[in-house]
Amino acid sequence: MKIQWNLLLGLIFAVIIAVFAVMNVNAVPVNYVFGESEWPLVLVILCSALLGAAISTFVAMFRSVQSNRRIKELLRDNNEKEVLIANQQNELAEFQKTTGEIIPQDIRVEDITN
Repeated sequence: MKIQWNLLLGLIFAVIIAVFAVMNVNAVPVNYVFGESEWPLVLVILCSALLGAAISTFVAMFRSVQSNRRIKELLRDNNEKEVLIANQQNELAEFQKTTGEIIPQDIRVEDITN
């Protein structure tokens, strides 16, 4: 449903920009670093809107790729820690079998290096 709302809002925004651009067809001076030229305002508005949409799309894609990499890294770390915990639980069970002692599961280890 969220995708549909985003699409609808995007279409409404595009129509508003198109109507605004078509209403402004006068030629305007456009200053470049290397010179100046006159362009119809409709082209300036549409090009600016398309450039803004392209830049925001690239930024969103970059953030998405970064997020996916971070998620994969965290999942890999999580799996490694789950394997470590399972191995330690197996070692504890093996130790309990060999010694016959029952070790409480809620042992707290304090840092005494300070």
